[in-house]
Amino acid sequence: MLTNGRVKLMWLRCHPKGLALLLRRMNTPHKNHHQEGDPLRTGTILLMAVAAGITVANIYYNQPILKEMAISLHASDVEIGRVSMFAQLGYGLGMFFLIPMGDMVNRKKLILLLMVLLAVSLVLMVLSKGVFFVWVLSLLIGICSAPAQIILPMAASLDKVNRGKTVGIVFSGILVGILGSRVISGFITDWLGWRYVYGISAVMVVVITVLLRLYLPDVKHKFTGNYIALLKSTLLLVREHRILRESAILGAFTFGIFCSFWTTVTFYLSGPAFNFHADTIGLFGLVAIGGALVAPYFGKLADKGNTRTSLMMTVGLIIFSLILLKVFPLSIIVMVLAIFVLDIGVQATQITNFARIYSLDENSHSRLNTIYMTTYFIGGGIGTFFGLLCWKLGGWELSTWQMLVWSFIALAIVFFSKK
Repeated sequence: MLTNGRVKLMWLRCHPKGLALLLRRMNTPHKNHHQEGDPLRTGTILLMAVAAGITVANIYYNQPILKEMAISLHASDVEIGRVSMFAQLGYGLGMFFLIPMGDMVNRKKLILLLMVLLAVSLVLMVLSKGVFFVWVLSLLIGICSAPAQIILPMAASLDKVNRGKTVGIVFSGILVGILGSRVISGFITDWLGWRYVYGISAVMVVVITVLLRLYLPDVKHKFTGNYIALLKSTLLLVREHRILRESAILGAFTFGIFCSFWTTVTFYLSGPAFNFHADTIGLFGLVAIGGALVAPYFGKLADKGNTRTSLMMTVGLIIFSLILLKVFPLSIIVMVLAIFVLDIGVQATQITNFARIYSLDENSHSRLNTIYMTTYFIGGGIGTFFGLLCWKLGGWELSTWQMLVWSFIALAIVFFSKK
């Protein structure tokens, strides 16, 4: 016998206006809102960090396994290379068009809806037969991975007392997901095949979705306009807040250094200087993960209001790591140390930037994050381009000079920034 609640749910699913009504219900407050000023439990913070990491990892799983995917799908290098492009494109579209909705609808319900769609996309990827369908599904996976960037401003809203520390932990979860995804996907593909990567990921997404449904607090949305007005207000934030502009540009340069480094260091480590194989090179990602776990401690400094001091220190670490690489280019010990220090510097800079921008407007965290992260990834793309160009023209020597110049530009941005 169907209960009244089940009949209503079936009607929502089957009625032509059901989806519209379902989205409208996302605006309806849940009775268990997180009360402002309440402490955020450590377990909840860790859950948000793990969820963000599991979600964002889906964009990067494909990078080390493209060759195996090409063989399986009978695709050319150019065709299979578009898989990474569509995943990144989808993530960019999700960041610009979906993340601002976190200020307009119930964030928890938005996250859960996208996580369910992500799990479905991953299952379809396992079953995909042709490269065209892999392209489409990569785009969808990228779009549906947006919850990683919705959870981040949500963490800032939930914990105002320890905002820098909390954001740092969640952001570290994202970084571990990005860096660890390459190691995990390569290992699973070697033993089981590339489709198992997406199958296992689908299971992890389902499990973390259930946990988020049970334990993620609700946050009241405060934007009352329509979606078009929401996007317009997002762009207006750039003009209104100097700190947002400074933080976004600084983030673009530091992430550009990060992407330039990881693009060119693969060629360098596999070249005559070291002759490392792909599996050995992948282990350097574990060093970077260690750096990402240390970075949140700079969030504590930001919580005390010393954001400019923190940024001078973090950018200084980036410069120090690059100088080490210039002075000792053939030392593997120095390479490991430099990667560790570089990653701390880059990630701690981003954590401090988040603490700065989330203090600007309590009602616009998702939109502030949209501007910052869009600029952030544009900087990463430009950094990759210049890194490859410098590698082609002058190898590792010119590539490290490019990164060092960018790091001094980043230091100048901090020096002339608003206190």
